[in-house]
Amino acid sequence: MIKKEIESILKSFLMETGFEYDFVVEIPEEQFGDFSTNIALVGAKYFKKAPRDVAKYFVEKLNGHPMFDEITIAGPGFINFKVSKSFYRDFLDGFLRNPREIWKFKNKGKIILEYGSANPTGPLTVGHGRQIVIGDVLGNILSYIGYDVTKEMYLNDAGRQIKLLAKSVWARYQQLLGKDEPIPEDGYRGNYVIDIAKKVLKDYGEKFDGIWDEEVEEIFRKYALEDITKMFETTLEKINAKFDNVYSEKSLIDDGTVKEVLDILESKGLIYENEGAIWFRVSDFANDNDKVLIKSDGSYTYFLTDIAYHYKKFKRGYDLAIDIFGSDHHGHLPRMEAAMKALNIPDDFLVFVLHQFVTLKRGNEVVKMSTRAGEFVTVDELIDEVGRDATRYFFAMVDVNTHLNFDLELAKSQTNENPVYYVQYAHARIASLFENATVKGLKFSLFDNIELLENESEMRIIKLISSFDDILERVRDKLSPHYLTDYLETLASAFHKYYSEYKIVDQDNPEMTNARLNLVFAVKIILSEGLRLLGVSTPEKM
Repeated sequence: MIKKEIESILKSFLMETGFEYDFVVEIPEEQFGDFSTNIALVGAKYFKKAPRDVAKYFVEKLNGHPMFDEITIAGPGFINFKVSKSFYRDFLDGFLRNPREIWKFKNKGKIILEYGSANPTGPLTVGHGRQIVIGDVLGNILSYIGYDVTKEMYLNDAGRQIKLLAKSVWARYQQLLGKDEPIPEDGYRGNYVIDIAKKVLKDYGEKFDGIWDEEVEEIFRKYALEDITKMFETTLEKINAKFDNVYSEKSLIDDGTVKEVLDILESKGLIYENEGAIWFRVSDFANDNDKVLIKSDGSYTYFLTDIAYHYKKFKRGYDLAIDIFGSDHHGHLPRMEAAMKALNIPDDFLVFVLHQFVTLKRGNEVVKMSTRAGEFVTVDELIDEVGRDATRYFFAMVDVNTHLNFDLELAKSQTNENPVYYVQYAHARIASLFENATVKGLKFSLFDNIELLENESEMRIIKLISSFDDILERVRDKLSPHYLTDYLETLASAFHKYYSEYKIVDQDNPEMTNARLNLVFAVKIILSEGLRLLGVSTPEKM
């Protein structure tokens, strides 16, 4: 709203000069006021005046506006605003009347979010868990602020790892028959492989004793895929992360998309043969080496099917594709960007989020994870130990670009040091205030007595409520959900402090009680919406 006021002053000046004026309005340190803008600093060269003189120009224009109690100039030319209490109170009233409609989100467009994509070769581990929660929360938020969002998992069901898994299950099957069959060198050794082998044995008996050919491989492949896909579904339900689609890599081969992509690249002279393999000219578009699309044995590389998958995303009508990968995929980015250019897909269509990894700590012990060795902590095990709420919150609460140290003991603790407990406790505490008011015979009246709110703690809480939409759009811009968890913890802290400083439910002062209950009711709405977007529960009692 402040930005719009400044832009209206600029309007005539902009029409005369025709330049674009980029400035920000942000929340400064508290001693400087409620909001601050750099309009005068970035505008000095256009106004051909010193920044402080430009600042004086805006201050003169804005003085007397009902939104502000005070407008001051600080330092080299920052303009600081102290918002009037009546304006804050009006905002609170408007928010309570239309909690969703008050945010004027103008976002539109179709977004496909791809995350959790993994070789279906074992249970989902803690590493997968962070990615799945990041994607799920980003999808929730992007949908909330106006986008048409599809959440999609890409199932790598056509490559070498699936062949290795099938052979690993077959080896375990032979061992169950008493044979001394070694597991492939790069194969999978977890107990779940034995469980799948037992199912084949139950259904087929000794039919495949010592037999390994393409037909047998396909049977073992299907058993492994079916079992692990069901395992995925159970885990996703447990962590409350539902996908709109699961897209098969194999389907891209079967429906001709891979061939279509190869034909386009060939028609443009962008593929060539070398040493029996087919290569893509990545070096024509990026500072990277050319990459193999079809190996000398005729099998497709993951890179080729991934190009086909993204080509298909574009053809499906999406405006933006967001891929969430682990940081070990950074080498995949330039080649994929090169492929998009080669297929004439706009540069801004594909965006990557590379998240750092998770270190799981139990006390001072670091738990090591390896899918093939069978030594790993699954998402299911983590949820069993710390609960779904803590699992989701902890995975979301650290910047995607930062390594996450997941402290199991902290996640299980019911103290204010545990951030999810702290935020949920604020929600439950507000519910208890309303219960207390009812017990004391005080009837709550929505919208009434808000004009009695006066102190700085109350104004600070309203300001925090008013910035909820800004926080969600920051999540959109930075593609990291930790801005939301940081915000909820700040809001919860402001409420807990207010609760300890002021008597909210006062039988001797029903009007002030009603005013303060309106305020904390608004806090409860925001906490509830924020936790819901995180996929975390909102307890009424704790």
